[in-house]
Amino acid sequence: MNDVKWVETLSFRFGVLGALVADRHAAALIAHGLKPKHVALLSVLDAGLGASQLEIAKVMRVAPSLVVSLADHLESAGAIERLRDPADRRRQLLHLTARGRDLLARCTAQAVALDAELTADLTPAERDALGAAFDRLAASHGLPARGRPARGRPDADPGSDPDPGVDPGGSTPGGNS
Repeated sequence: MNDVKWVETLSFRFGVLGALVADRHAAALIAHGLKPKHVALLSVLDAGLGASQLEIAKVMRVAPSLVVSLADHLESAGAIERLRDPADRRRQLLHLTARGRDLLARCTAQAVALDAELTADLTPAERDALGAAFDRLAASHGLPARGRPARGRPDADPGSDPDPGVDPGGSTPGGNS
């Protein structure tokens, strides 16, 4: 039998810390009338990872109907605009507006402040190591890592990424969502 207790597992500790961070991140976004998925959509547009609602849904790994709802809210706030695709008038392309870029910058600044608060008890070397470890884990599961967009499927074999190394000095386009 294993001597490791459930509360000592990384998955449990990631889950508990993840819930804490998600709650605090969501609370900070309320002041802007946003939820984390709104900021994720702004980040996808800012990084150029998709423009059509279907492309964005695939990148965000959500239902297209959710992207429509998120886009409706962001459009009413002046953060994005919908334009007809000149190559296919049936498709609408989403574009970030100046207001959307400003909103994303403010949300990113709040996330950076939360990062600093959460890692205040770590040394700079520990913060760097934690960031590098998160980048490696994210990349191995097909999620965005600093300086790299998401690749593959969330359930993909971690060994399937041809370049599992991550530049720990990179920057995340649009911040974390």
